[in-house]
Amino acid sequence: MPDLIITNALIFDGHGADLQGEADILVREGRIETIDKNLTTAAARVIDARGRVVMPGLIDAHFHACAPLIDVAAADHMPESLLAQYARANLEGALLRGFTTVRDAGGADFGLAQAIERGLIQGPRLLFAGKALSQTGGHGDLRSPHDAPLCACAYCGSLTQVVDGVDALRLATRETLRRGASHIKLMLSGGVLSEADPIWSAQYSDEEILAVVGEATARRAYVMAHAHTGEAALRCLRLGVRSIEHGALIDAATAQALAGQEIYVVPTLAIIDALLNGPTDLLPGPARAKLATIASHAQEAVAACAAAGVKLGFGTDLVGELHPRQNREFVLRGQVQSPLEVLRSATSVNAALLQRTGDLGEVRRGAYADLLIVDGDPLRNLDLLARPHETLMGIISRGEVIRDRLTA
Repeated sequence: MPDLIITNALIFDGHGADLQGEADILVREGRIETIDKNLTTAAARVIDARGRVVMPGLIDAHFHACAPLIDVAAADHMPESLLAQYARANLEGALLRGFTTVRDAGGADFGLAQAIERGLIQGPRLLFAGKALSQTGGHGDLRSPHDAPLCACAYCGSLTQVVDGVDALRLATRETLRRGASHIKLMLSGGVLSEADPIWSAQYSDEEILAVVGEATARRAYVMAHAHTGEAALRCLRLGVRSIEHGALIDAATAQALAGQEIYVVPTLAIIDALLNGPTDLLPGPARAKLATIASHAQEAVAACAAAGVKLGFGTDLVGELHPRQNREFVLRGQVQSPLEVLRSATSVNAALLQRTGDLGEVRRGAYADLLIVDGDPLRNLDLLARPHETLMGIISRGEVIRDRLTA
């Protein structure tokens, strides 16, 4: 891979409230080698940013590559080869929207990650959980209440698997980590798209959760948990779960309890907004009622967490034809947070959540060269990132130029 130099760049490093003055960035072997002025090397490719902002590539910490339809259970009947092609399209689309890393929240596997690493898919770096773990009748059990089991076999779908009991969960966690997962996904509250569980339902026993957390910790991995309610969020805190997904019903008191702890909340406002304002006729009546419950509180929960100082990541949770709305999360988060807070969430905070500080989410020497060149200042106008096909003049992933609209 030849050297790359980005010249005349204003830099948002993933942390600071102010842009760093114009500088050049030297990329070598996929990482940032040097940030200085007047850099030159023999035979380097040069992109002149012309005073535009260079920032870290975005990180989506709640992504579903293998969710081709809003009716997520319908994907269970797809041939795996067809599902993989949907995943490919979802991943390639995410990269072109500026997301250079995604954390999959159920469904993606080692094969997809390898396809990206080998260049067969031009997609973002993929960190995956394998199939999410759900109790019988939990959020990941996508059988309808009228589905009568014909045998003792547990449900296993395209995104989730049903596993009950401490010993079975230990085995499932070990097997998922053996297959290359960087994290484990648990379902700990009810959800919108599953029929059998109310939003308020508490899922898995403390002993079951502790078994999964213990196995993940032993492998220096961690647990992310679907958890809408404040009660579920507090169980995550008490039992060692690292990442609370959604948290749409977290109140101010819960946010205060989470603040200052080594735990993250990853709001996913984009999916709520998309289902409210998109093809809601595809949702059955019970799902629409549950959606209304969380929609009325979700932004308030983000505001409460931000005010308390909770570590807030950035995710979208989009499925099916809703994936192109990924960047709308910036607009929705910007309604309750400052641009700096949202940008940090999508870069350096998410990198810390993923245990990849120093590699991802920063423009600094030694970090991976996952970079965006933005036409405008996102610290002043966050909505720029909601229009990536207009405003992203350059996309660099692992040091490879994916988009260059600046070089004549």
